Amino acid sequence: MLQANAPIAFIATARPERAWAFYAETLGLPLLADDDFSLVFELCGVPLRVQKVREMQPQPSTTLGWQVADAAGTVASLRPRGVAFERYSFLQQDEHDIWDAPGGARIAWFKDPDGNLLSLTEVRAA
Repeated sequence: MLQANAPIAFIATARPERAWAFYAETLGLPLLADDDFSLVFELCGVPLRVQKVREMQPQPSTTLGWQVADAAGTVASLRPRGVAFERYSFLQQDEHDIWDAPGGARIAWFKDPDGNLLSLTEVRAA
């Protein structure tokens, strides 16, 4: 029913100024709109609505992710911009904080200023 309709991605922020700086300046996403309800960024043809909320509790799992051609290269390009990547004791991650999943994907996680968990995934054959 909805397969032919374009998606809209949603994430929340209780700190819109910091979210704007992170998504626009740190990650380089173009800002499309800023109103009383949300910041809207261009996300590869899909609008990303960063909803302005009074309070929020980030989810413990990944909220938003990007498929990238080179996970290590993308991690290396984001670190100097202030992005800190997550390390998990239950995963074997390499020196770039990337986990090699059994299916062949290479995944790294990081958080936005509100604690939303974001990811980078390099898809490779197992």
